[in-house]
Amino acid sequence: MSIHEHSEFWSKTFEGEDFSTDEFISKEFEGCTFIGCNLSETSFRSCKFIDCEFIKCNLSLVKMHYSQFSDVIFRDSKAIGIDWTKAAWPRLMLSAPIQFYDCMLNDSSFYGLQLQGFVIERCVVRGVDFRDGDFARASFKDSEFAGSMFSSTNLSAADFSNATGFDIDIFSNTINKAKFDRFEATRLLNCLEVELV
Repeated sequence: MSIHEHSEFWSKTFEGEDFSTDEFISKEFEGCTFIGCNLSETSFRSCKFIDCEFIKCNLSLVKMHYSQFSDVIFRDSKAIGIDWTKAAWPRLMLSAPIQFYDCMLNDSSFYGLQLQGFVIERCVVRGVDFRDGDFARASFKDSEFAGSMFSSTNLSAADFSNATGFDIDIFSNTINKAKFDRFEATRLLNCLEVELV
């Protein structure tokens, strides 16, 4: 079954496929699994991903034009340089529509998104834009955030356990009930211009 000849896919596994630079329009994937696929610079226009999983895939520079996600998990994948703000996000979400585990998400943007309960665990998250977003109750455990941007960001009750490299201004972000490791939490004092001895 060619992915280009059909528009709907249920419980299908795509393994080792090279879809790099391809364009998919109005495709719907439900319960599908992508394993070891190259999706770099692929364009998804008005596509739907429901209850899907991406494992060991390269999704770098993917374009998400008005595509929708519901209960989608990314594992051990590279998702660099993606502008997630271009996807179509529902106004009301009962749970985070996407989750990342052991992924590389550098240079991506979640600017202004409302993703409460978002999951980014054991990931490399360098130079990522979280400004103006709502990530209350997010799990950012064991991830590295060097150069990532937080401003006017809601991080209430977010879990940064074992997370490193974050620079979060406590005056311009909401961090009440957020969880940080004791030693890494000293990074929160950077905005105070105090000298720690």
